[in-house]
Amino acid sequence: MGILAAYMVPHPPMIVPGVGRGRETDIQETIRAYEQVAKEISALQPETIVITSPHAVMYADYFHLSPGKGAHGSFARFGDPKTAFSETYDQELVRKIAALAEDRGVPAGVLGERDPELDHGVLVPLYFIRKHPGNAKIVRIGLSGLPLREHYRLGMIIRDAVNALGRKAVFVASGDLSHKLRAEGPYGFAPEGPEYDRRIMEFCGAGRFSELFGFTETFCRKAAECGHRSFVIMAGALDGLAVEAQALSHEDVTGVGYGICTFHPGKPDDSRCYLEAELAKEKRQMEEIRKREDAYVRLARETVENVVRKGRYSNTDRNKAAWSSGQNEAGTESRQTPEELRKARAGVFVSIHKEGQLRGCIGTISPVHANIGEEIRSNAVKAATQDPRFEPVREEELTQLTYKVDVLMPPERISGPEQLDVRRYGVIVTNGMRRGLLLPDLEGVDTVEQQIRIAREKAGIGPREKIALERFEVIRHDPAGAKEEQEHDL
Repeated sequence: MGILAAYMVPHPPMIVPGVGRGRETDIQETIRAYEQVAKEISALQPETIVITSPHAVMYADYFHLSPGKGAHGSFARFGDPKTAFSETYDQELVRKIAALAEDRGVPAGVLGERDPELDHGVLVPLYFIRKHPGNAKIVRIGLSGLPLREHYRLGMIIRDAVNALGRKAVFVASGDLSHKLRAEGPYGFAPEGPEYDRRIMEFCGAGRFSELFGFTETFCRKAAECGHRSFVIMAGALDGLAVEAQALSHEDVTGVGYGICTFHPGKPDDSRCYLEAELAKEKRQMEEIRKREDAYVRLARETVENVVRKGRYSNTDRNKAAWSSGQNEAGTESRQTPEELRKARAGVFVSIHKEGQLRGCIGTISPVHANIGEEIRSNAVKAATQDPRFEPVREEELTQLTYKVDVLMPPERISGPEQLDVRRYGVIVTNGMRRGLLLPDLEGVDTVEQQIRIAREKAGIGPREKIALERFEVIRHDPAGAKEEQEHDL
């Protein structure tokens, strides 16, 4: 019993004749591989098919398990209402997954159902599977915006739930590869597109699941993939097991990558406990980052750790005096504090990241405190506890967080965009009381036009409204060495 096999499959609606109307003949290799997968699943006679889909209900911080007795779905939105399926859910397995997730602190469950209808990420695999004998129930699971490690953990939970109930199950990880393979394709071309497909087929075709953690959020976004998190959940479901992997097909016909791989688990293999290895690697990396922290970043981190652990931000005159003299809040530790922190004034942005993703960012364009040190302390607290886009930082997260401090130089008025440089200068756009800022050298912001457009959007200034422009430089303190993404707040 347990997970008998796993499959990485795409979900192009055009593969269904009622949708493709002849265009499906363009992806014959994918169809051939899909038929092989469906026959394998039928031969295994599973009791349950677990399907992860990028097009099921998705939340930024929660994995949605489809609730209820079952669901119906068709290809009507693609012009084929006749091809339809009614499926029964394995409710007992859904409850077990949710219970284990709660026990282990992984946010997953049946809350938040928005659309009970089966999505095409589930329907396309079912189109092939239901051609062959079998009466397996299904479990439908959505992805999330959580880090890849949380997706891997969910896979481990699914495996343990399957084992606990003694289910015979197969895992179907539904997801297309890059959508940026051809300039003439519907999504255009990006060099990260073909690179993503090459890497994913190489790594998954060899069962090298540890490599899945090496795909950054930025790279995946530029490649416009949709299935990576689905594949990571599947990998987690096979954690600690030897795996016989095989790449069956890869095609690029419409500018979108379609890849199919099969995975057959074998005996336990401690060398394939990839989450454990990834966490150990992360611990070493965090230790190195802490060693590289300067006084600016260290002040931001220690301020956040203090407020999260003690539930308060000590900002009394006594504590300010102690800090300014180089002591900590208890007055017991002396450190060399740069004079600029104690005497200079400037606007400051404090960014907090967790596993490569933004966790909070708040800043001030102009100084509002007596010195840069207090500016850092105030904005660090706000980034950790008051950024409206995120829940407040929890104590158990502190060891996973990295910090960056940007000290803003005084802005200067400029006459036009030609005086900007996205790598060197940040920009401030102003229209009346509305003001928007964008820091320089941000990941994904490659042109001055992009920079101004995003700053306008942040300020709520329309594209045709007149603006005054200012530019500024920053002194960046970033021991992690990662480029900031564009999400930050004033």
